[in-house]
Amino acid sequence: MAAAAQPPAPGSAPGSTPGAAPSPVPGSTPSPATPGALAARLGDERLDHRFKGLPPDADGLTADELAAQRRNVFTGGFTTPLLTLSAESLEHNLALLGTYAARHGLAFAPHGKTTMAPRLFARQLAHGAWGITVAVPHQVRVCRAFGVGRVFLANELVDAAALRWVAGQLADDPGFRFVCYVDSVRGVELMDEALAGAARPVDVVVELAAGEGARTGVRTEGAALEVAGAAARAASLRLVGVAGYEAQVPDASPRAVRAWLRRLVALAAELDGRGLFADAEEIVLSAGGSEWFDAVAEVFAEVPELSAPVLKLLRSGAYVSHDHGHYERLTPFNRVPDEGALAPAFLLWAQVVSRPTPGEAFLNAGKRDVSYDLALPVPLLVRSGRDGAVRPAEGLAVTALSDQHVWLRTAPADGADPAARARGADPAPVGGADGAAGGTAGGAPEGCGGLEVGDWVGLGLAHPCTVFEKWPLIPVVAADGTAVDYVRTFF
Repeated sequence: MAAAAQPPAPGSAPGSTPGAAPSPVPGSTPSPATPGALAARLGDERLDHRFKGLPPDADGLTADELAAQRRNVFTGGFTTPLLTLSAESLEHNLALLGTYAARHGLAFAPHGKTTMAPRLFARQLAHGAWGITVAVPHQVRVCRAFGVGRVFLANELVDAAALRWVAGQLADDPGFRFVCYVDSVRGVELMDEALAGAARPVDVVVELAAGEGARTGVRTEGAALEVAGAAARAASLRLVGVAGYEAQVPDASPRAVRAWLRRLVALAAELDGRGLFADAEEIVLSAGGSEWFDAVAEVFAEVPELSAPVLKLLRSGAYVSHDHGHYERLTPFNRVPDEGALAPAFLLWAQVVSRPTPGEAFLNAGKRDVSYDLALPVPLLVRSGRDGAVRPAEGLAVTALSDQHVWLRTAPADGADPAARARGADPAPVGGADGAAGGTAGGAPEGCGGLEVGDWVGLGLAHPCTVFEKWPLIPVVAADGTAVDYVRTFF
């Protein structure tokens, strides 16, 4: 019996073990083929109207040239709305999860769909990530374009054109490792048909659903055995493990999530005992979003010896930027504070463009700029348009969003206009003839601090996945407001 495979230590190059392109260690000079070097080339991209929020006089500069100017986001000509990422929080979060995974004997394939940012992929790999997780074929292509050597596709892939492309990547690059889900016999048939004659088999893992009413995945162990048997018999596939997504457990609680994770481990042992992983060099056992990675670490520590090394693969993604509201409330570090704490990295700056009544104001950002599917933005800071003084956003609350406006309540709830209260009463994110997103962001305390037209308001945002997607280029900002880098996204 083989022992469990160990993930690389934080800061080690994933390419130092078979199956991955090497990635840079912080402070080193990356070779031309590494994810770090390929992502660095994005700094040569010329800036223009495609990138909102950037200084108009930066047109024609490259991203690296603008970064070298070290402009301040408030005084350097940037326009609003403007999304920023805290340089300090970003590095803190990247290091923390890399260290956490290594401490618990977990390999780490952070979910790249969150950021779709090759420069962040390279930094995640440099912090010890095994590879990158994605959800759809386009995202695999982005990973490959930027040198990612291991890709975990957390979906069943049945698109024939995409499968043939994957087969070509595997044939052309002996070091490329690709793994994806299967959750149906029909899916296995479609994959095997599309991959007929492929030079290398595609590695697959059986996805176990988190329960009735959950998203994808086989619902029962019996169905899992049927799919696993079909995959093991398919000439173009190689069955290598099991996986799932524990955040979909109905009425999720620590006990319920751990129980499901133990089902996943038991399924891996059952399939292994039946000889279905006979062709696997290592057995993949994967779970772990951003809400329950503490439970994953605990249960995966209990994995028995199997017939091959076990790759215990964590796939959290939202940790990179963390957030204000949703993951801030649900992060496992709230349950295990001794292990560390993530820091929210996003701040969306928008300007007050209208102050029509004492009880309300409107900012020049909206649904095209901020997330709103899980929670409305939260006012955190106000920067005076007169003298640049920054103060807490006391007495302010977001009540709704239109396409290009944030509806801001600036007076206590008992003095608000009844129509404004009605707009904020329904927590559903979309509604209204004008496309406004309604909801509540908590009661506003007394006092609005003299908010004026021209002031900048800094908003905290929830759900990183639906923030990154709205911004093709994001300034990375130091604590003093200096833009030190730019993150390019590909959605």
